[in-house]
Amino acid sequence: MKKREPEAWILGIFAGILAISCTSPNRPEGSIVAGAGTSSAIASTDAGRAPSVEIVSTGEAVDLLYTSMGKGETAPACDASADGPIHCLLDARYASDAEAHMIAAGMYRKTGSVAGVVREHVMDGGYRGMLHLVPVLPIGADRVHLQRVSDSLDDYDEFFAALESNGNQKIAYRWRALGLRFFRSVKARTPSAYASGWTVAYNVDGSLNHTDTSVRETMFHEIFHLNDSAHGDKGEDWSDKRLEPTYEKIVAHCKTSTPCLAKFAPNDTKVKGGTYYAFQPGNDVREYAAELAVRYYKEQRGVLGMGPVVKTPFKCTGADNEKSWNAMVAEFFGGIDLTPACP
Repeated sequence: MKKREPEAWILGIFAGILAISCTSPNRPEGSIVAGAGTSSAIASTDAGRAPSVEIVSTGEAVDLLYTSMGKGETAPACDASADGPIHCLLDARYASDAEAHMIAAGMYRKTGSVAGVVREHVMDGGYRGMLHLVPVLPIGADRVHLQRVSDSLDDYDEFFAALESNGNQKIAYRWRALGLRFFRSVKARTPSAYASGWTVAYNVDGSLNHTDTSVRETMFHEIFHLNDSAHGDKGEDWSDKRLEPTYEKIVAHCKTSTPCLAKFAPNDTKVKGGTYYAFQPGNDVREYAAELAVRYYKEQRGVLGMGPVVKTPFKCTGADNEKSWNAMVAEFFGGIDLTPACP
């Protein structure tokens, strides 16, 4: 969908989210970006790789951690905490689960990202119907999801450090200092995740969130949406302007023919009862772009020895694919492409 709904994380309004059920475990069922905003700008450094210039402010952390976990519940007074107010907020929120607290606090120290919850709300899931989403703190049995998200962010640190080292330059791409909101869908398993305003919302019952690999790729998909929006202009994402002509050309040629679209799909993810996720009716060029970003991530990880090697580079599978690939690599990843040149 091209239409953007108003961004409103602070008000707890989440609109225009499309819930998709996929046959592959490697892709989010629903992901949309409604204008990525900016967080407080100043940098702090903790253990590991330094956070990006943007950080999650104390006010944003309060909103992430204390939205709707209980009536009358208020955040503790943490402004004067010796360890810093956000560490104090995390200490209080995760006090009932020492292991989850260790993961959440460690994730904040290393990446500047804060793990909280969504507000309870009903979301329009498009053809999946109206979805009732409730806040879930990722503790106890749900702690595994907090660990997988934390591990994913650690992987991105390693990935981008290796990419920058091999490309001998810094990459203007944000994957740190994010808001993370955990939730559960009532009587449903969609969406697995969605993104807006430098925040990713994650479903602890999402049908795709069941392996380290699927969570890592789902999170990369969502974080790309945030960067796509941030690189856009006048209410449009970067992909709306730069990839739309190629995307429309492909759709006009193939329509919904899966065999035809197979030549242009960045990944093999298909919507149940439909076609490739990147070209599923109801999705748009932004999903195609996010799928392209995940293909980039997979291919570069393979070259770097961080994962399986992808045998055929996407750029070598056709002129339209190469055009989209080169545009995305230049815009988001500093032009760094470690895959071999095409024959």
